[in-house]
Amino acid sequence: MRTKRIGGAVVAGWVAASILVAWPALAAAQEDDPPCRVFCAPDFKVEPTFTFEPLGRGGRVQELDAAGNPVGPPVREATELVPELILALGIPTQIPRVGFTLETIFTPAGQTDTHAFTGASGTFRDNGIEFEFELNIDWLTGDQTGGWVESHFDIVDKFSSGERPGDPSVYTHKLNFELDTAFLIFNWLPEGNWLKGVEVEGSLDYVATGLPRAGDVIGNERWLDDASPWGFSIVLVFPMAPL
Repeated sequence: MRTKRIGGAVVAGWVAASILVAWPALAAAQEDDPPCRVFCAPDFKVEPTFTFEPLGRGGRVQELDAAGNPVGPPVREATELVPELILALGIPTQIPRVGFTLETIFTPAGQTDTHAFTGASGTFRDNGIEFEFELNIDWLTGDQTGGWVESHFDIVDKFSSGERPGDPSVYTHKLNFELDTAFLIFNWLPEGNWLKGVEVEGSLDYVATGLPRAGDVIGNERWLDDASPWGFSIVLVFPMAPL
């Protein structure tokens, strides 16, 4: 089935680099807070995430032998719970209801049956990593709900492991659409309390391109249906800067 294929050392390097690059700018923004023209001072959030994928009815997959003949009955893609950790850099703008987000996403408990570098078969720990660049369009703001609920529609460039047999590289760009709704469960706390900015978020995802299609043969498996594009995530959002 779907696997993410990047080693833990690479993940650690990317995470460290993301923090080192983002933190000076965030600290400066917090200290100076200059007026913005187009792009405003960024914010940095850490988001433990629990993703259910695929959501709903998954596609059927047929195992093949070395000659390409079917082995046993087809198996339907099962829904899995995938723990993830997201480092999110939000970039507000002066354009009403429009912002951008850069995300680094990795799966601390991932596994794969093929070693990414040696090609060996077995069960290997695989801290897969993805990157997303999002255009965020707010349709429900905190001003409309007294600060309790916010929601936005996202158009996303998802850069993750290639999943189709004709993909020209290990990582490919995929078009993704998201509907994110955040509940600020500690909104009743006074201003200045860190918990006031903590959110519980639900995110509905639709990956429009780059997933296996009916007829694709990947390794020793043939997809009989298109892979399900739907997923749903429960996200805990912890603001780190500016505070």
